Amino acid sequence: MNDRIIELSRCPAYVSVNNGLLTLEIQDNPANPSPRVQVPPGEVAAVVAAHYAVTFTREAVALLADHGAQLVVCDKRGLPAAMLLPLRGFHQPALRLAAQAAAKQPLRKRLWRQIIRAKVRGQAAMLLALTGDDAGLAAMATQVKSGDSGNVEGLAARIYWRRLFGDEFRRDPDGIDHNRFLNYGYGILRAATCRAICAAGLHPGLGLHHHHRANPFCLADDLMEPFRPLVDEIVFQLWTEQRAMAELTPELKKRLLTILNTRLSVGGEARGLFDVLARLALSLAAVIEGRRKTLQLPDWRVPAPGSDPEGP
Repeated sequence: MNDRIIELSRCPAYVSVNNGLLTLEIQDNPANPSPRVQVPPGEVAAVVAAHYAVTFTREAVALLADHGAQLVVCDKRGLPAAMLLPLRGFHQPALRLAAQAAAKQPLRKRLWRQIIRAKVRGQAAMLLALTGDDAGLAAMATQVKSGDSGNVEGLAARIYWRRLFGDEFRRDPDGIDHNRFLNYGYGILRAATCRAICAAGLHPGLGLHHHHRANPFCLADDLMEPFRPLVDEIVFQLWTEQRAMAELTPELKKRLLTILNTRLSVGGEARGLFDVLARLALSLAAVIEGRRKTLQLPDWRVPAPGSDPEGP
């Protein structure tokens, strides 16, 4: 499968075909429309339609299918509502889904270790940046075992939340304090992760660690874990401004939406959040297909005495 993913989420767009090329007209400024962008269809792995005003011609949809690309359509929350897959000539999407469903428990546990190590490193980096002290979390990240059998994630969370928001704070999805802001930010992050998973040809309901038959996005709940500190940072800033107990207004929602503009370091290069999520999802596909050993996760760099190299 090709790895180029086109996400249409920020403004209206019209997608058609011109001279055999996929043609995108991005309407970000009606007074001064952007020039058309043309892409060879053979380079496209997926197109994600997340904005409410994206229009495709029938010819464009058929062209994507003819070249083995997927079309992911999102609902008003930004979560994938449907995937259109090519029906003939391309067996790779079916093979990828089959490999995902057949992934063995030892592999899933090894991948969960990588995810939790990255999450705790991210929490350590965020504490260091916001409070000047990582509270020992970077060292704890090196202690995560396969499947996180020692529950380092839970132990780190107790330290992390107290250092971030004080001893009285409890992480509660139903809380009416600044938990509301965390929930909203995590919802944004979850939707972006879901889009990346579907664009990579994976099923968002087949999780590595999370599992519940009523949850259609278990894999998103897995892969978003290392990125949660990005939301925590914004909520911490609102809390220090004494705004995180206020009403969750449109203005504050826009503040939380800025997480989508975050740039992270991956492999020493600064990349946008959706690009990083897309690379993570594609690396997961490569791992389950036996083409690589580790996930492509963000570089959370926090010095820790005796820390071991990044590994599976």
